Amino acid sequence: MIIEADHLEASTMKTGSKLAIVLFVLSAIGHLLRLIVGVPMTVGEWGVPHWISAFGVIVPAIVAYLLWKEGK
Repeated sequence: MIIEADHLEASTMKTGSKLAIVLFVLSAIGHLLRLIVGVPMTVGEWGVPHWISAFGVIVPAIVAYLLWKEGK
C-alpha cells in the first residue's frame, strides 16, 4: 500500500484547520459569555475592561470564518 505525500499532507492540514476553527469559536463564545454575564476578569492586579472582550469575540470569529471558508 502506497500513501501519496500530497494526500497525507492535505489530510493533516484539514484536521489542523478544523481544530483551529473549533478553538477560535470556543474563544469567541467564552468572550461573548463574559460580555453577556458580566464576569469580572483580572490579570495580576489589573481589572480587564469588558470592552476588550469585544475584540475577543470579533477577531477569533473572523479568523474562524476565514479558515472555514478557505477549507471549502
